[in-house]
Amino acid sequence: YFSICSITPAEIMEKSNITTDFILLGLFNHTRPHLFLFIVVMTIAIASLNGNALMLLLILLDPRFHTPMYFLLSQLSLMDIMLVSTIVPKMAADYLTDKKSISPAACGLQIFVSLTLGGGESFLLAAMSYDRYVAVCHPLRYPVLMSWQLCLRMTVGSWFLGAMDGIMQAAATLSFPFCRAHEIDHFFCEAPMLVRLACADTSVFENVMYICCVLMLLVPFSLILTSYSLILSAVLHMHTTEACRKAFSTCSSHLSVVGLFYGAAIFIYMRPKSSRSANNDKVVSAFYTIFTPVLNPLIYSLRNSEVKGSLKRWLRKCANVKPQQT
Repeated sequence: YFSICSITPAEIMEKSNITTDFILLGLFNHTRPHLFLFIVVMTIAIASLNGNALMLLLILLDPRFHTPMYFLLSQLSLMDIMLVSTIVPKMAADYLTDKKSISPAACGLQIFVSLTLGGGESFLLAAMSYDRYVAVCHPLRYPVLMSWQLCLRMTVGSWFLGAMDGIMQAAATLSFPFCRAHEIDHFFCEAPMLVRLACADTSVFENVMYICCVLMLLVPFSLILTSYSLILSAVLHMHTTEACRKAFSTCSSHLSVVGLFYGAAIFIYMRPKSSRSANNDKVVSAFYTIFTPVLNPLIYSLRNSEVKGSLKRWLRKCANVKPQQT
């Protein structure tokens, strides 16, 4: 008897095409505790969509927020909305209907979108750190050093680099033959999980993917560290307590988001293969795809007096309009 992976490449491709769909085993089982967790996750996902949509709306409608800083923040909210919208509806439908299949095209789309948004957000956070550096260290030259032209270039560059990473990894991952059971022990298609099912030598691709992820994470992270090192140096030379407080207030929100994003991303993509487990990967993936997006608008709104003031004005305006309509 021969193992299935000892047959010819042509037979492998033939067998891999017998079952065209993958099976997502999901995050929850049909038990009472898991049903409760599912409701919690769905509540958080809905809150994430509403919070980021509200942040986008405030930035769009309030002229005070028509600055490079808040434009970059609006792109962060847009990325979070797209990430939650790509992952959560499919996960919820699979759990409620118990139909866990996903086509290769849909699987590739999830890989592409998640990597595009992950890589894009990495470079976007670097752009935001540069914006904070200019605001703290060179406030008088801010309109020149952080012009709208440069802001748009950094934003387009973030989306472009993320999309290139997503296209390459999605195409390469789905090009492998899958001769094992097409069961993915995850709640969405993620490249590292899918590669484990490949009936081929994936060592070269895994090494390239690892190097690519290191570059996509560490290059922006080094820029962020450089920006905040310069900011810290400038803050230490400030002679007034009020100036220090304002500088820390300006940067603390962004640093919180950076810590959440890079902590989860490094755990998923930069760990050695020997230390990975499906359960840990699912928990951390749920954190950065569902929980982190709801924290971003909360961090930026609760720690930003301008955002809180704009929200209060908007709520008062809505309250004043309703009685007139009735």
